[in-house]
Amino acid sequence: MDIATCQFLQRLPNLPIADSWEPIDTPDALVDIPLLGHVSAGMPIEACLDNATLQVPSRMVRRNTYALKVCGNSMIDCNIFDGDVIIIERQESAENGETAVVMINDQEVTLKKLYIEKNGVRLQPANETMPPIYLKNSDIRVLGLVMGVARQAELVA
Repeated sequence: MDIATCQFLQRLPNLPIADSWEPIDTPDALVDIPLLGHVSAGMPIEACLDNATLQVPSRMVRRNTYALKVCGNSMIDCNIFDGDVIIIERQESAENGETAVVMINDQEVTLKKLYIEKNGVRLQPANETMPPIYLKNSDIRVLGLVMGVARQAELVA
């Protein structure tokens, strides 16, 4: 991703994620974070790791920050689009409704809103044309929460 043509959006705390993006117009110092690979915003895909880096504004970086490139359109109602790079804060848990990167059965990874329900786990897309994924006896592991987005400037409306 060319940093010169990149728009950065940072998540504002305590707001629903669809309404909580704040553009960073003039990035402060840039910091390299690991770009670990791709995440599906659709059906879960097998986890695969890259060994690249991405420069992001330092105010978007915390202790355990990394990036993943989004493949798919299941999160468009949260303003996360195919081709975006999401900035993730590594965490092992999420509150109901938070947008999380989730690993299923130590194999597949997906980006969805996470809901723990009485009968199992619901991974909810933010796209009304796509159905949720219901999991009962699967091993679910939260890998992190979405804290920001890096997007090519021509994609910004």
